[in-house]
Amino acid sequence: MPENRIFVNLQKGMKRTTRANIWKLYIIKISKWFMLFMPYIIPFYQENGLDMHQIMVLQAIYSVSIVVLEIPSGYIADVIGRRRTLILGVILGTIGMSIYSISYGFLGFLVAELILGFGQSFVSGADSALLYDSLLDNQKEKEYIKYEGRMVSIGNVAEAFAGIAGGLLALISLRTNYYVQTGVAFLSVPAAILLIEPGRHMRLGVFNFRTILNVVTDSLFINKELRTNIFLSAIIGTATLTMAWFAQPYFEFVELPLSLFGIMWTLLNLTVGFAAMLAYRVERRLGASFTVLVLALMIPAGYLALGQLSSIWAISILFFFYIVRGIATPVLKDYIHRLTSSEVRATVLSVRNFIIRICFVLVGPAMGYITDKTSLQTALTFGGTVFLVSGLLLAFLFSKYRSDLKA
Repeated sequence: MPENRIFVNLQKGMKRTTRANIWKLYIIKISKWFMLFMPYIIPFYQENGLDMHQIMVLQAIYSVSIVVLEIPSGYIADVIGRRRTLILGVILGTIGMSIYSISYGFLGFLVAELILGFGQSFVSGADSALLYDSLLDNQKEKEYIKYEGRMVSIGNVAEAFAGIAGGLLALISLRTNYYVQTGVAFLSVPAAILLIEPGRHMRLGVFNFRTILNVVTDSLFINKELRTNIFLSAIIGTATLTMAWFAQPYFEFVELPLSLFGIMWTLLNLTVGFAAMLAYRVERRLGASFTVLVLALMIPAGYLALGQLSSIWAISILFFFYIVRGIATPVLKDYIHRLTSSEVRATVLSVRNFIIRICFVLVGPAMGYITDKTSLQTALTFGGTVFLVSGLLLAFLFSKYRSDLKA
């Protein structure tokens, strides 16, 4: 009897500690998304001599740096633990941001982006995997959409308020934002160190590239349902990532005053945060298949509408786009989690992020080149067409292979 009591108390203690992972992940999310520089990043690049094609090439290189380590880093997280992987990722992120703050041209920005990309590859996948397994440890895995929605919401609310703070710092200089951002990035380091590895997470034991290959093969070739969900989430993720880089050029296109960039960025991110908080309710009301169809139609529709409109009032289309974006991220990640076992969760999520970055490398620079050579509206129309065709195809396959997801 005493032994049983001790065992129960140990279990309760573990639940309390892993439950605390959630607020620590919130801090990491805030540190990562409180991007003081983001509302003015395009003007900052232009101030340092870069054109739109160079900007998108720089971001493509960032994506390639993530791609190089994306899947191996997910597997490393499954082998050595998500906590250790997150610690490494946030340290690299801090170093990369400090290099950015003292760089003045393409080459310096390139070095910073490479280090930031390596850091991001260690964070992406590991954070969501640790969140899901922490919930699993506390018998709350069915509430993942709610908690992931909160995570997305917190990130976007942080980015929203960063838009206001960044606007004030920009009055000093656009570079001041990067100086302060380095300190913000450092806040994630102690939060990552204080994380607790979930008890239900079983590590893979040894680092073996054959095991990585087996996980990738199963995810992308053998398991049709998982493959469809990964590619669906990746295409929608690519579309929202690309739009984030073309929102500011659109602000310039419709002649929105630079002083309003920060305010508009704040409002857009508050919109995402609000929508993400309600994502689980929307998914429950619409059901899996119809939710996916709406996402596959509405995301490209935002591109196509902006590609046809040139009035400052067309910025309202971006708010609609960001509502859909807020719903998409937690819902589509949840579908992948349901089809993935704990011991390879971070690896599978890294496969999804890997595909997002590969797609962005292909689409982003192409749209940047089209913008420089023809027009921004032509580039947006091109992007909308690509995402519409691919999204509808994957929505069809989702319905075809769907098994245990709600109708």
